[in-house]
Amino acid sequence: MKDEDIDFTDIPLTTPEMWAKGIVRKGIKTIPPKRQLTLRLDEEVIEFFKGQGAGYQTRINSLLKAYVDAHKST
Repeated sequence: MKDEDIDFTDIPLTTPEMWAKGIVRKGIKTIPPKRQLTLRLDEEVIEFFKGQGAGYQTRINSLLKAYVDAHKST
């Protein structure tokens, strides 16, 4: 089959903004899977992070990871 014979009509259009949000992972080690658990946090803490918009759980995780990294014994 030649390139010009391929039917692309069922492929959704993409915008430059969509590509700008893409992440290239070639050559980067894989991210280990996260584990789900139940964690009790103060309402004030939850509302603060939720108030910053989508991705609040990832931000909480990043802060906790930074704390762990800073307190690891060398």
